[in-house]
Amino acid sequence: MQVDLRSDTVTKPTAAMKEAMINAEVGDDVYGEDPTVNELEKYAANYLGMEAAIFCPSGTMTNQIGINVLSQPYEEVICYEGSHIYKYEGGGVAGTSGLSMKLLKGDRGRLSLNDIKEAINPDDIHAPITSIVSLENTVNKGGGSYYSLSEIKAIGQLCREHGLKFHLDGARLFNALVETGDDPKEYGKHFDTISICLSKGLGAPVGSLLVGKADHIKKARRVRKFMGGGMRQAGFIAAAGLYALQNNIDRLKEDHKKARILGQTLASLSYVEEVLPVDTNIVIFKLAEGISTAQYLDALKQHQILAGPFGPREIRFVTHLDYNDQMLEYTVEAIKKISF
Repeated sequence: MQVDLRSDTVTKPTAAMKEAMINAEVGDDVYGEDPTVNELEKYAANYLGMEAAIFCPSGTMTNQIGINVLSQPYEEVICYEGSHIYKYEGGGVAGTSGLSMKLLKGDRGRLSLNDIKEAINPDDIHAPITSIVSLENTVNKGGGSYYSLSEIKAIGQLCREHGLKFHLDGARLFNALVETGDDPKEYGKHFDTISICLSKGLGAPVGSLLVGKADHIKKARRVRKFMGGGMRQAGFIAAAGLYALQNNIDRLKEDHKKARILGQTLASLSYVEEVLPVDTNIVIFKLAEGISTAQYLDALKQHQILAGPFGPREIRFVTHLDYNDQMLEYTVEAIKKISF
């Protein structure tokens, strides 16, 4: 049996999603004439209680566009030190927007109100102007940890008091929402821009959205153009994203349940030193002293299981739409058999 736990990006479109793609009505999206893209953008904006949205190829692009439209060069972004915008987007914040970054540790990547308050630069010509606070929800490097809406509300209020813009990397926002039960429309009250991915837990083959205020999204279309993100008959892939938003959110709870079973199993094994709390669909664990990441990945491959290296002696499992009950049972038995 082949099992792929490297990421929730490895999923394949279901038959129903493929049918939606095949039957999509399309046009030229750069001209604003693709009806399916327009419908997807309208649906996403309404879902999050915001004014407008723009469809892009990737979450990296939507994050970079969001930060760009909220800032001026030589300003500074406050974010978690392990955040995607810092570690996994090729230095885009510096290269594309000319910004520096104030990196904070947080609690499993979650920044507190006091963390942020203390990180805001004073009005001093020697320091960059603090202009944006960027959160990640859920937090990838934090093992899928998430914020409560009350925490976000407090941070949003702090941002307004200090004249700061507020961006959310919500690549796995829907995983957080199914756990908290929060109303997604409440998010639009607190953030200036929100980036959401359709190709992770929701199972679409490609695509992300930047959602925000109408004036920010208008500017975002210009930024998307110079980044090369304008697509033509994009309705075929937008249809997959629309299907995902309409059908695949509630089922994320199933991925979380499987992840917790994996976490509980790993915690009982002698070769595992630590398992981070499993809040959503990400399981991060540390191997015992003397066992390398490469050794463990090779052991998994002997059982036809793929996983992600995540640091010295650290491994990441991510459950997803294509990881079924049979695969879970197989994985549990396989990792129990591994020994060093």
